[in-house]
Amino acid sequence: MSDATNGFPLDDSAAPGLPAAAAPRTSTSRMIADALRAAIVEGKLAPDSPLRQDAIARHFSVSAIPVREALRQLASEGWAKIEVNKGASVASLSADEAREIYEIRSALESLALGLAVPHHTSASLREASALAAAAKRERDPSLYVARNEAFHMSLYGPANRPQLMEMLTALHRRGERYLRLKFGFPEYKGESDSEHAEIIAAVKRGDVPAAQALVAAHLLGTGELIYRFLTERAALSAAPAKVTQAAAQPAPTARPKAARAASTRSRSRTADEASS
Repeated sequence: MSDATNGFPLDDSAAPGLPAAAAPRTSTSRMIADALRAAIVEGKLAPDSPLRQDAIARHFSVSAIPVREALRQLASEGWAKIEVNKGASVASLSADEAREIYEIRSALESLALGLAVPHHTSASLREASALAAAAKRERDPSLYVARNEAFHMSLYGPANRPQLMEMLTALHRRGERYLRLKFGFPEYKGESDSEHAEIIAAVKRGDVPAAQALVAAHLLGTGELIYRFLTERAALSAAPAKVTQAAAQPAPTARPKAARAASTRSRSRTADEASS
């Protein structure tokens, strides 16, 4: 009887070309990545703040290897940036990225909802309605983000498209920091909650085109709102810097009238002497 499974020997000693099992290190790097991601989402690590590998390793009492893996993972997800000779830092909030995330979500979630509507049941609709109500009542930003995602994903679950759901989950994670900004606009959160109710109503009616149009408009509107907010905030931040820079430069000084007159007389005498 063969001791191999799919061509790979079961005895590690007989397979020197295979890497050693990395599960413990992988789980450690995942734990570090999750902790750093949570700190970024909660605002404990501000945009552009450094993520020093040695400090993180000391904090978690681990070697540098799982920290490097965690930072690479965060960089691949858009939470961090790694620059040569500069190291890692928290990725800045980007108006363009926020809008693009919601544009992509609009397209994919509209597709997912269209596939899901015919398969919704009374039980799945009750669950979605309960999640929408929970999100509406929520005032804690951290919990609201989780409840909002749970509501949206409950709408698409009956589509039975695991890869599509995986992509949507990744996009929700990528947009968490941006969604939290909506708490700066209480009136817009109320508007968002009303849009959730309209989407649910269309799904209950089995009206696929209306449900798709509503979810697309809901997400595009959120993306535009966050885009405008970040763009205006960046402009306001840049304005004081320009004013300070202008104030630091010496203003051109006008010579007194007497000095200008004396200079004119001097030039006139010089011209007269030259002509004589």
